[in-house]
Formats: sequence, structure tokens, C-alpha cells
Amino acid sequence: CCAAQATQPKAQVLMPKRAREAESCSSSKSRRSGEAAAATFSAAPNLEELRGSLAAFAAARDWDQFHTPRSLALALTGEVGELCECFQWRGDAACAPGLPGWTDADRTHLGEEMADVLMYLVRLADRSGIDLPAACAAKLERNGQKYPADRCRGSSAKYTSYNPDADGVARGSQLS
Repeated sequence: CCAAQATQPKAQVLMPKRAREAESCSSSKSRRSGEAAAATFSAAPNLEELRGSLAAFAAARDWDQFHTPRSLALALTGEVGELCECFQWRGDAACAPGLPGWTDADRTHLGEEMADVLMYLVRLADRSGIDLPAACAAKLERNGQKYPADRCRGSSAKYTSYNPDADGVARGSQLS
């Protein structure tokens, strides 16, 4: 179906390639080449369902022994690199919102790389004992306090440049 798909070593794949191809190819057929993607996500699977599916997938293959937080974080980094390769050398104009001019094969490949990143991130959260949706909600709340809309609208400056009273307290490491 899709000519631009990346290959991965079997030990790194969290979801069967054929299942990824079927899902991504069927969704790409519903829109014409170059057409902007929908602005909403499908309702299923949710992150908990995905976490459970990934855990079952790994358990059926006895891969938990390899899925340490460190190994998953390193694999995630590799997948982020593959995601970035989809944009490499295209320039900002070719990567405008909606990705105008991208072929269905390009969009499918991008979706697969995004899926790999998400699956590794969900698996990392699971194996680290982190409730990822709760962590995201808490981080969004914290960012809302650090970046109040009335002070930072239209600015890419760090919160310390317009909010001198911000404590900027890091929780373990410097994350913004």
C-alpha cells in the first residue's frame, strides 16, 4: 500500500507492521493527496486502551525483560529522529499546517512515525509507573500558570522574560 514505509528491527516494533499499515493506509484513502488532515482524533483507542494493548503485545512476546525505562527512552529517542526525518530538508513552507502538497504516502509514513513515538512514550510511562494522561493534565495546568494568555499571547519568549515573579521551580530536572 505505502511505498515510503520505514523498516524496523523486530525487537523494537511494538505493534505488528501489517496492523500499522492497514490502519494508516485505510485512513489515508479517505482524503485526497495534499488535503489537510482532520482536526480531531478518533475516539478509540484511548491512552489506557493503548497502554493495555501494548502491555499485552509485549507480554505475549516476553519482551518485558527488554522494556526497561532506559531502553524504552532510548528507543523513543530513535523514533523521534525518524519522525524528524519526515520533515528534514523540506523547509517551513512545505511543512505548513495541513502539510499542503504532501502525498498520501508521505502522510502515511508520517503517521507511522508518530504512532511509533506515541507507542514508545505510552510504553515508557507504563513501565515507569507514570499515569501519562494525569501527568499531561498537570503539566498543562502548570504551563497555564507559567504562561498566562494575557501576558504571552503572540510571544515565543520564555515565561521568565515577562513574568519576573515566576518561580520556575524544576521538578527533578529542567523541563519547560
